[in-house]
Amino acid sequence: MTRVAILGATGYSALELIKLLLRHPEAEITTLTSRQEGNPSIANIHPSLQGRIDLECHDLGPVAVAARADYVFSCLPHAVTATLVPQLLRAGRRVIDFSADYRLDSAETYETWYGEKHPDPERLGRTVYGLPEWFRAQIRDADLVANPGCYPTSAILALAPLLAAGLIEPDGIIIDSKSGVSGAGRTPKLTTLFPECNESLSAYNVGRHRHTPEIEQVLARASGQPAQVIFTPHLVPMDRGILSTCYAQPRGAPSEEQLLTALRGRYADEPFVRVVDHLPATKDSAGTNYCDITIRLVRGKVVLISCLDNLIKGAAGAAVQNFNLMCGFPETTALV
Repeated sequence: MTRVAILGATGYSALELIKLLLRHPEAEITTLTSRQEGNPSIANIHPSLQGRIDLECHDLGPVAVAARADYVFSCLPHAVTATLVPQLLRAGRRVIDFSADYRLDSAETYETWYGEKHPDPERLGRTVYGLPEWFRAQIRDADLVANPGCYPTSAILALAPLLAAGLIEPDGIIIDSKSGVSGAGRTPKLTTLFPECNESLSAYNVGRHRHTPEIEQVLARASGQPAQVIFTPHLVPMDRGILSTCYAQPRGAPSEEQLLTALRGRYADEPFVRVVDHLPATKDSAGTNYCDITIRLVRGKVVLISCLDNLIKGAAGAAVQNFNLMCGFPETTALV
């Protein structure tokens, strides 16, 4: 059994991760951390885990964590994981980071979008981006993997194949995304209180959402040239799920069938990407590690629609997919 630690085990993504790992035949959760006082039982924090796991959350440093686990999933906020990673790696542990700390290639970009200096800048640009459909070979050998953001996963999986094939222009891309309230995390905020968000749809962080440079960076890799996007996220009064509608200018005059064929060809062997003919809905992928994608050609513009569960394919499921690759387990283990 592979010993596993989860740092910051009290959030929604950590809960989904625990549920997935509990059914993983090769993983044993040995350590859960939290900064809450009193070493609470994880089953008291998440009552759905009653009778399924008997572990307390402890406030442990990286040396203690490394003594108890071989792999570390960090569900801590940005700028926190990066203070712990150097010690974990020196101890020979392999880390999958849920935060944005290692997703970007540049410390300057990180500081611009996150408003603070990076705690571990020398690893930026050398850390593997944990999107298996595009970086599988690098993930297998990595000691540190940057789990993608949920919004970027939905947009990148839809747009990257057409950019790589030269079928759409890399600039002028518009990404209109809707997310359930769990995407905002478990910490109470005024905007996510039930009376504030129920029966209401709202845009937020227009033009300044921190996932923008992450999306542009990975799309540029796919395209081979700089990518420019306008990304607008919206809060939808539902628990979970993301629907992203992406608009792009085609190169040449491809037909809708040619565009669909390009998507199907790129993802034909991918276990968790479904290229569909119908217009997908968030309920289609809720509770799963699937991303559903389709395409339409409307008045000379390419319209891509992408759906996934923000807590699974957008977070915990992707992390387990990466864990499986790093360990040499079948990639679908505990995910189907």
